[in-house]
Amino acid sequence: MTDSIVLGAGIVGVCIAIHLQRRGRSVLLIDRREPGRETSYGNAGIIQREAVRPRAFPREACELWRIATGRGLDARYDMAALPALASPLLQYWWHSAPARYRRIVAEYAPLIRHSVAEHADLIAASGADGLIEKSGFMLLFRSEARRDRVFREAEGDERDYGVGIARLDGAALARAEPALRVPMAGALHWTDPWTVRDPGGLTAAYVDLFRRLGGAVATGDALTLSPSGTGWTVRTSSGPASAAEAVLALGPWAREATRRLGYRLPLFVKRGYHREYRHAGDAALRRPVLDVEVGYLLAPMHRGIRLTTGAEFARLDAPPNPAQVEGSERFARELIDLGERLDPEPWLGARPATPDMKPIIGPAPGHRNLWFAFGHAHHGLTLAAVTGRMLAEMITGTTPFLDARPFAASRFG
Repeated sequence: MTDSIVLGAGIVGVCIAIHLQRRGRSVLLIDRREPGRETSYGNAGIIQREAVRPRAFPREACELWRIATGRGLDARYDMAALPALASPLLQYWWHSAPARYRRIVAEYAPLIRHSVAEHADLIAASGADGLIEKSGFMLLFRSEARRDRVFREAEGDERDYGVGIARLDGAALARAEPALRVPMAGALHWTDPWTVRDPGGLTAAYVDLFRRLGGAVATGDALTLSPSGTGWTVRTSSGPASAAEAVLALGPWAREATRRLGYRLPLFVKRGYHREYRHAGDAALRRPVLDVEVGYLLAPMHRGIRLTTGAEFARLDAPPNPAQVEGSERFARELIDLGERLDPEPWLGARPATPDMKPIIGPAPGHRNLWFAFGHAHHGLTLAAVTGRMLAEMITGTTPFLDARPFAASRFG
């Protein structure tokens, strides 16, 4: 019998599988699709060392009104989904109150602090260095008022959390990113993050590393997971697979899987879109840039320029709504010389979120030998390697290198 089953072959599940295999476990990694083809494929490709502050729920009345009336592209709500989302969103708003949010940041920041270093280990081991750039990314500002406010906030992150920053006025930004065609007020350059020119390719490289370490990959249905003696069994395309322990690393599908096992965790999803475009013109972006006041990000990839949207609050299975990506494209085509679309339809994925903005990492409170690793929201790629090491250490009886208590599932009762 296999020692460990890891359900979910996105970047988080793959990193867990690698770390368990490295520690002497025999691991079977299971997904319904080819590894890395869901949420891990469609992100902006940034390992966000600067992201010590998870995305809080807006609390200013004017900002709430702007979002509620659909006047921005950074966040959209599907009205049909609001009844089901009401409770977790209310909790999200509650946790975003200043005093509570400061405590959350203090607990969250250690995960972020180790994000690049933990990925660096796996990138070197997997031979994926050719996918990585180490020049950070930029927040672009259209107004001096927004620029100066974010500059002041970033000074605190630089002082308190050792985050690297550079402040650029409009002229310095034009020199740093000559592909920009719209005069901007300036930019905040986060200098520490690493960026990935092919996020799906990075996951594939990690899967190859896992296989070289002796791990196995199978196609199966996580919703068939059930207790079996002192272990767990799940159905795969090759028949039932059993293991002493199971890990749920199912991203946005964790809610359904955990509910089948009797849990009522306050999970919800933030959906997001991307579309890729052919490189055009003589100049190209040198690093990802976030158009802050509009709410979209452009990232140079091996295939072309990837445009990623802000968050859409909707049911996981709701039909795609192209409004955000179409609106973002209009602004992006003014900002840079975007080429032709490379795909007929935008890609759609979902980010798994919790109301307190922290992932769930650790043992399932109601079952033996069952472990959780999901709820990373916007930072699944960023925190995948940290999560993999932490959870593998817990599973194998080693004291985790970071305090895992703030991320326990039991915090939700």
